[in-house]
Amino acid sequence: MEKRFIRHLTGLLLGLLATCAQGDGVAVIGHPLLPKVDAQLVRKLYTGRALEVGSTPAVVLNARPGTPLRERFLALYLNEEDEKYIAYWTVRRFIGKGTPPQELESPVAIIDFVQKTPGAIGYIDAADVKPGMNVLIRR
Repeated sequence: MEKRFIRHLTGLLLGLLATCAQGDGVAVIGHPLLPKVDAQLVRKLYTGRALEVGSTPAVVLNARPGTPLRERFLALYLNEEDEKYIAYWTVRRFIGKGTPPQELESPVAIIDFVQKTPGAIGYIDAADVKPGMNVLIRR
């Protein structure tokens, strides 16, 4: 239990430091027809425990491993480090419990894919949000 608490506290501190370093945090964006979501659904989508947003099948997108944006997202929304997140998906894929979210090369690619693909959900730096984007949640 003590290890879990320390890990949780570490994740919170990493998220806070990442947010302070960037200023604006991370915005989860979705296709224009998707409804707003809460942090719990975001966590479930990015861990394969939810497959839909509302009644729409979700197409979940990730930034590339090791990028500052991905590390901030994982700390803020999943309270997780990139290495552990990759290991989590390695095990889930091996036991037949799904595949990890698709990884795109850049925030621009994520924005473009989300705008054009029904059910798509991804994340970008909150400072990159433009008018007309469907921001599902922001931290």
